[in-house]
Amino acid sequence: MKTPMLTVDAVIIGEESNVLLIKRKRNPFKGYWALPGGFVEYGETVENALNREVKEETGLTVEEKELLGVYSDPRRDPRGHIVTIVFLVKKVSGGLIESLEAEEIKFFRKLPEKIAFDHKKIILDALKRISLKGSEK
Repeated sequence: MKTPMLTVDAVIIGEESNVLLIKRKRNPFKGYWALPGGFVEYGETVENALNREVKEETGLTVEEKELLGVYSDPRRDPRGHIVTIVFLVKKVSGGLIESLEAEEIKFFRKLPEKIAFDHKKIILDALKRISLKGSEK
């Protein structure tokens, strides 16, 4: 029986609604910008996987603020049916560092053209959620 694989992604919003993206060193989407994240290991919680992946890819320690959503379109990743759980997170500590998976790491106010997977949709959903919360105050 085939089952989907599970990943986590982090939306890290900086000042002025800037979003942190990494430039992928590997395929799929080598050279494209993506949210920090990766595969959940067997026996690991999604929260622990999120913190591990963000630390490995960016050098940052983060804290989950809220669940943004679950993205499950079977076509969202060319490697197969991969479901991602996405969290809005805030930086707790650390500084941006080079990693094995990221060619470059930076905050964007205006999104780049080459964005991997369905991450543009995820980022737009996050920015919409944040602006809605801001308007409720």
